[in-house]
Amino acid sequence: MTTTTEVAGETPATSPSGTSIRGLFGRRIGKINLTGLILPLIIFVLWQTASSRGWVDSVFLPRPAVVVEAFWTMLLKQNLLLDISTSIGIVGQAFIYGSVIAIVLGVAAGLSQRVERFFGPTFDTIRHIPGIAWLPLIVLWLGIGAPAKVVVIAKSVFFPVFLNTLQGIRNVDRNYIDLSKVLTLTRWQLVRQVILPGAMPSIIVSLRYAAGLAWALVVVAEGLSGLEGLGFLIFRAQGLLLTDQLIVCMIIIGLIGFLIDRGMFAIQRRVLRWKQGYDG
Repeated sequence: MTTTTEVAGETPATSPSGTSIRGLFGRRIGKINLTGLILPLIIFVLWQTASSRGWVDSVFLPRPAVVVEAFWTMLLKQNLLLDISTSIGIVGQAFIYGSVIAIVLGVAAGLSQRVERFFGPTFDTIRHIPGIAWLPLIVLWLGIGAPAKVVVIAKSVFFPVFLNTLQGIRNVDRNYIDLSKVLTLTRWQLVRQVILPGAMPSIIVSLRYAAGLAWALVVVAEGLSGLEGLGFLIFRAQGLLLTDQLIVCMIIIGLIGFLIDRGMFAIQRRVLRWKQGYDG
């Protein structure tokens, strides 16, 4: 029996793998979720309405057009790109230093209770002291340059990654450990093939959290100590009542933070592609 498509002299377009091109593009379009743009659009409309109708004084809430103009002024005349790159550089260094040291020590403590008992009391005491509380002392030691900010942010990155690495290793299913003994795996094979893959979800999630935390802390660190960076620009704009520039910096910080989180999420999905979970 011939189908309606064949009678009309048409055949459905297919990809080389036999998948319908229409279905392929349909699925891709379906993945583009515009729901997340609804709330920003509502906020923008409320902002424009409140500022244009004078519900809020322009000193405290300038119109969106004024903020855009301030952005171009900062970009072309005030070295905004340099401040952005300075902040990103500090965060990048602090994140790498803090996370690498945390993973190394976390794995060591997870594999050995002696190592955990050695570091545990000291780390549990230090981690309850906020990173910003260390800043005045570290500035006395290192000055107000980038190294002081890197140390403060790296300290804040270290502890969530360290604790999640330690607990991720300790939470590996005991059945896998028993199976490795049956298979007579060596210590190195056990760590590489069983323990680290089992702990990887916890480690990756902690890295994603730590990356966002580092980016948030750079604003405070630069605002309290420094002469450049987005944090410095925010505190300067606050002191001079340059609300338009303040909003520009806030939007840039939010967008860069969003990109950092999306990048870490992409890495998480890539590394943990073998682990299927509930999609919601």
